[in-house]
Amino acid sequence: MTVRRYLAPLVLGLSGTLVLVSLGLWQVQRLQWKESVLAEIEARIVADPATVPDAPDIGLHRFMPVAVKGDFDGTDVPVFLSHDSGPIYRLIAAFQLEDGRRILVDRGGIPGRGDPTPEMRTAPMRDVEIVGNLHWPDEVDKWTPEPDNRGVFFGRDITAMAEVLGTEPVLIVAREISANTPPATPLPVTTTGIPNNHLGYAVQWFGLAFVWAGMTAFLMWRIRGQTS
Repeated sequence: MTVRRYLAPLVLGLSGTLVLVSLGLWQVQRLQWKESVLAEIEARIVADPATVPDAPDIGLHRFMPVAVKGDFDGTDVPVFLSHDSGPIYRLIAAFQLEDGRRILVDRGGIPGRGDPTPEMRTAPMRDVEIVGNLHWPDEVDKWTPEPDNRGVFFGRDITAMAEVLGTEPVLIVAREISANTPPATPLPVTTTGIPNNHLGYAVQWFGLAFVWAGMTAFLMWRIRGQTS
């Protein structure tokens, strides 16, 4: 009879502890996988630049470094975003390559105080050389406001910006621009914004396993006191 009183809570306690520990170990494995992915992305970002592919694909060419030469025609759209340093406008400008293709170039950011003024916008520039990375930002969802009556976007929606500026839906985030004019400052692609929370999750699961095991031990102690 005494053994039966121990059996059910002991099985439940050990099973719960093992499940929680296994979840923690799974998060450790995910952490190792994510770190390897981030290392691969970082290596890809700084690799030798190539030309823009004829048909860029998000699965194949995301973060691909490219070098291009061409002209800014003076048209752009400002995108209002939050940044580590505060609100900014990112200037997404139309850029014509030497072969005639028109694409989008993220020139960088300017402080987001008040409305974007004409001095902040893109002036026509010829024979500009740009080094950067192809990118498909994930900044737009069903909650993102539509562009306002000033033409300001609230997320880098490549398809919508390309329609406004009459370009291909291809975006280069600039690292270097040979003729960049202030006050826009390039904000290159990095892995900073890619979430990697697996270490925190692993600590939580291991912590819960420790608490579960402790509660099981306490329950065993209480049962022993009741049967002695």
